[in-house]
Amino acid sequence: MPETPLRSVHESLGARFIEFGGWHMPLQYEGVVAEHMAVRTGVGVFDVSHLGRVRIDGPGATDLLRNQLCNDIAKVTPGRAQYTMALNDTGGIEDDIIVWRLDDEAYWVLPNGANFDEIVARLSVAAAPSVTVDPVRDETVLVAVQGPGAPDVVAAVLGETPGRFRVTWGGYAGGPFWAAGTGYTGESGAEIAVPLYAGERLLTSLVEAGATPCGLGARDTLRLEMGYPLWGQDLDEYTSPLEAGLGWVVDFDHEFVGREALLRQRDDGLAKQLVGFRLAGRRIPRAGYDLRVGEAYGAVASGNFSPVLGCGIGMGYVSPPTDTGDVAVDIRGEWHPAQRVDPPFIAR
Repeated sequence: MPETPLRSVHESLGARFIEFGGWHMPLQYEGVVAEHMAVRTGVGVFDVSHLGRVRIDGPGATDLLRNQLCNDIAKVTPGRAQYTMALNDTGGIEDDIIVWRLDDEAYWVLPNGANFDEIVARLSVAAAPSVTVDPVRDETVLVAVQGPGAPDVVAAVLGETPGRFRVTWGGYAGGPFWAAGTGYTGESGAEIAVPLYAGERLLTSLVEAGATPCGLGARDTLRLEMGYPLWGQDLDEYTSPLEAGLGWVVDFDHEFVGREALLRQRDDGLAKQLVGFRLAGRRIPRAGYDLRVGEAYGAVASGNFSPVLGCGIGMGYVSPPTDTGDVAVDIRGEWHPAQRVDPPFIAR
């Protein structure tokens, strides 16, 4: 099983590890709640080297991404990033993806780690001979620095901080770095890639500059408070962006795989709907628990305890879609009332 290139640093910081996306990655250090609050109130750093990284270069690179992804990268100028999705012919989500546009025909594509090989293969097959599809995950390290104090920490280490959904690059430790003002927590910050040889120095320098080391446990509770979906739980190949409440990611003004299916779905109506909810107490709504909204039924997709709110929160799908009705979650055989919430669950 693949290991993060930064494992030795994590071990020295006291990390506990978990299998995630086929990798051994840090789950937590001091504890999930402490790390969660460090990000909300200060600054945390996550090793996200398991995520995919693919360089796309050459004449036709823009056309390739426009055809394969549902958002329109042509509307993003060089030096900016975009959230998008790769769909199948039925409109299902094969992956949700961040794209960094470096130049007119030069990009970094960052898919989820679990879907990395599939996305590389898909882009390679669809690419024109003039386009190079170059996987670089094995050559680089990726870390995310997040929190209200993140811009200062990143600037102290790199000499600059990218703005929100901006992309920048420069020199670090005798080699290059690439950074984008993106993340998975709802806080300010940056995701930074460097060559393998500079990875340990980068992580150590960020911690020394004031970042709290954080694991995947806190990353999950942070993203859930913001209502950010997780592929494999909230998103999958049988769920469309319209059903997931992510229609804003779809730009219908260009041709892309899955467009016709989404147009039919938009005209005919949705089969299911993602809803957010908040419980009154500390009970935790786990993935797979039964969920109802009025006469509509379904299941929890993601649920956990919110350290900021001090209660259980979650998201799940119900069918048929409905805008009315009382919400309840079945926890260990007992239905508990919940308040319907349109994510994010907290204001940022």
